[in-house]
Amino acid sequence: MDRVSAQLALDEPLKTSLGPATAKVMAENLGLRTVGDLLHHYPRRYEERGQLTRLAELPLDEDVTVVAQVADARVHKFNGGRGQRLEITITDGSGRLQLVFFGRGIHKPHKDLPPGSRAMFAGKVSMFNRKLQLAHPSYERLPSEGTGGTPGGEGAVSAFAGKLIPIYPACKGLESWKIAKAVDAVLPRAHEALDPLPPALREGRGFVSLPEALLKIHRPGGKADVEEARARLKWDEAFVLQVALARRRHADAQLPAVARRPAPDGLLSAFDARLPFTLTEGQRKVSAEIFGDLATEHPMHRLLQGEVGSGKTMVALRAMLAVVDAGGQAAMLAPTEVLAQQHHRSIVEMMGDLAEGGMLGGAERATKVVLLTGSMGAAARRQALLDLATGEAGIVIGTHALIEDKVRFHDLGLVVVDEQHRFGVEQRDALRGKGKQPPHLLVMTATPIPRTVAMTVFGDLETSVLDQLPAGRSPIASHVVPAADKPHFLARAWERVREEVGHGHQAYVVCPRIGDSVDQSQSADARQKSPEDETEKRPPLAVLDVAERLAEGPLSGLRVEVLHGRMAPDDKDDVMRRFAAGEVDVMVATTVIEVGVNVPNATAMVIMDADRFGVSQLHQLRGRVGRGSAPGLCLLVTEMPEASPARARLGAVAATLDGFELSRIDLEQRREGDVLGQAQSGVRSSLRVLAVIEDEDVITAAREEAVAVVASDPDLERFPELRTALDALLDADREQYLDKG
Repeated sequence: MDRVSAQLALDEPLKTSLGPATAKVMAENLGLRTVGDLLHHYPRRYEERGQLTRLAELPLDEDVTVVAQVADARVHKFNGGRGQRLEITITDGSGRLQLVFFGRGIHKPHKDLPPGSRAMFAGKVSMFNRKLQLAHPSYERLPSEGTGGTPGGEGAVSAFAGKLIPIYPACKGLESWKIAKAVDAVLPRAHEALDPLPPALREGRGFVSLPEALLKIHRPGGKADVEEARARLKWDEAFVLQVALARRRHADAQLPAVARRPAPDGLLSAFDARLPFTLTEGQRKVSAEIFGDLATEHPMHRLLQGEVGSGKTMVALRAMLAVVDAGGQAAMLAPTEVLAQQHHRSIVEMMGDLAEGGMLGGAERATKVVLLTGSMGAAARRQALLDLATGEAGIVIGTHALIEDKVRFHDLGLVVVDEQHRFGVEQRDALRGKGKQPPHLLVMTATPIPRTVAMTVFGDLETSVLDQLPAGRSPIASHVVPAADKPHFLARAWERVREEVGHGHQAYVVCPRIGDSVDQSQSADARQKSPEDETEKRPPLAVLDVAERLAEGPLSGLRVEVLHGRMAPDDKDDVMRRFAAGEVDVMVATTVIEVGVNVPNATAMVIMDADRFGVSQLHQLRGRVGRGSAPGLCLLVTEMPEASPARARLGAVAATLDGFELSRIDLEQRREGDVLGQAQSGVRSSLRVLAVIEDEDVITAAREEAVAVVASDPDLERFPELRTALDALLDADREQYLDKG
C-alpha cells in the first residue's frame, strides 16, 4: 500500500467504521475524529483479571472500573411492595462493594449477574449508610474462571487470569469497554500506520515497528508487550517533537544578522563603572553567553530563565546597552502596560544621566530611553515614534503597540521579550520585519522551567539560567492561613500587616477578581476549574469588595488603594507611583502585580483565596516582597479543608522558595498536555505516553537523534513518513506553541 493511501486510511472519519452516534460522542467528549486518532487513544492502564483494582481502596466520588465476582444478589421491596431495588454484593478478595439497581432496571442485571459470575463494573463511587456503593453501574460479563478447555482446567484459568484488560480514558456515555470494542473495529487498520522513525534509528535502538506497537498497546499478550509498545510510542512523540524544534533552530541558524560588539569604552563600560554593586557570578556568566551570541552573524535565540529577583533585568539591560554601543537599537516587550511602565521607570533609574541622550545634563555617551504603549497621548506617541525612526532613541520599552505597522526603527538589533508574552509567529515575524536583518532575540522568563520542559517547550532556544539571588535580597517567610478552620489566624494576618506598616513598610493584598460589573478577570489558573472549584459555591474574592472591607475594618486608618487591569492607564500609573513613593500603605490588587513590580519597601503580602492560583503564579506573586533589606512575609489565605489537594499545593509553596522545585510540583499536578500547551491553549496535547518530567533520558536522546537527522537532511527528503508525522503534529494550533521564542 503506498504512503498516500495509507495516510488516507488513517484519516478516514470514525463515523464510517463506528456509525454516526458513537463517532459523535467520541468527537465531542474525547476529541477523537479519525481512525488514526482512535488508534492513538491508548489505554490508561490495564486490569489483570487475576489481580484487580482493590475494592478496599476505591476513591469516593470518582468514576471507577473494577473487575470482581458476584457474592450475592437480593431483591428488596419497599413502599408497601410497590417499589423494588436489587442489591448485589461483589468481592475481589480485598473488600466488598454494594451495587444497587432500582425499579424496572433490576430485571436484566438480576438475570445477568448470578452469584459466582464475574464482570467488569463501571460507575461513580458514592456513599450510602456509611457504605461505599455503585448505583446503576454499567457492566460487561466476563467468562467465568472455569470456561474454556476442560471445565476449571488449571491452564485455562491461568491463561484467563493473566490476560490484560485495557482500561481506556472514558467519558460519560462511553465506558471503557465500549471504547475497547470501537478500537477492535479499527485495529486491523494499524497495519497501515506510517512509521515516522527512520529505519536505521529504529533498528539501532531495537524498537518494534509502529503497527506492532499499536497492536501491542491495545491488545497486549502480557506486561512485556505493554512495556515494548510504550517504549516505542514514547520515542515517537519525543522524536517528532524534537525534529520540529531542530528544524526550527536549523532554519533560524541560516538567517543572517548583524554582529553587535560593544565599543571598548562606550555606553556599557560607562554603565558598569557606575554600578553601586558588583554583578553576581551568575550574571557575569550569562552576560558572557549573551555577548558571545550577539557577536555572531546569525540571530541569537536565547531563553534567559531566572528566579524571581535574580537580576534578569540587569542582564537584559546590559545586552541592550551593548547593542546600542554597536550602533543598533534594542526593544523590550512587556505583556502589560503596568509592566512596561515599571520596566521603563527602573531602567531609566538604573541608567541615570546615561538615559538622557540629547538632553541638557545628559552624559556624553548617553542614549534616549522611550516608552511606547497603546494608551499614550497622541503627542507623546508621535515623539516616541520619531525618536525610534531617527535612531535618537537607542532603547524602547513597550507593549504590543511596538508591533504595529506605524512603528519604524532606525536599526533594530535586539528584541527582549519579557515573560508571559506567549509570542506567536506573526508577532515575532512582524517585529523581525522591522529590522534591516533579523534582530537578535532574548526571551526572559521568571517561571523556572525544569530542563526537559525547556527542551520541549522552548526547544528552539538556547538556555541560560540565573540561579543566585543578588546580595541584599532578604528571605521571605511564607505561611498558610486556614481562614475557615481557624478564623483567628486571619485576624492575626491583618494584625501582621498593621505591624509591618507600623515599622514604616508597605503591603500588598492580592485577590483573584476585580469585582466590577464586567468581571471576567478570573486569573488564568483560576479559570481552569480545579476539582475543588466544583464544590465551591462562593465566587472568588474581589479587589473592590476586599479593599472596602479592609479600609472600614481591620485596616481602618491605613492608606488603602486598589490596582487592577481595568483602571485607566494614568490612574494605574499614579497608584503605582504613589505606592513606590511610600504614599500608600496597602495596595489591594489583582495579579497585575505578578511580574516585574519592584518596590523594595513592600515587605508583606496577603494572597486571598490563594487556592485559586497556580503554584508558579503564587511563587511569582510572592517575589514582589523581600526585595529590600527587610525580611519579607507572604500569607496564603484559603478556606479549603485541611486534607484537600489545594491545601497540599499551598503547603508546598510555603515550604520552599526554590522556584525550580515548585515548577516541578506544578507540572506533576497538571496534566502533561497542559505543560506543553502551556496549559491555556485548549489544544489537545500531542503527548499521550511521554511524561516530560519522568522521561528526561528519552527526550535528551531523541533531541540528539533529531539534531543528527536534521543536520544531514534539513528538508527530510529521505524521510517522507517523518514529514507526514510532522505535518500532523504541526497543525495550525500547535505551531503557535512551538513558536514561543
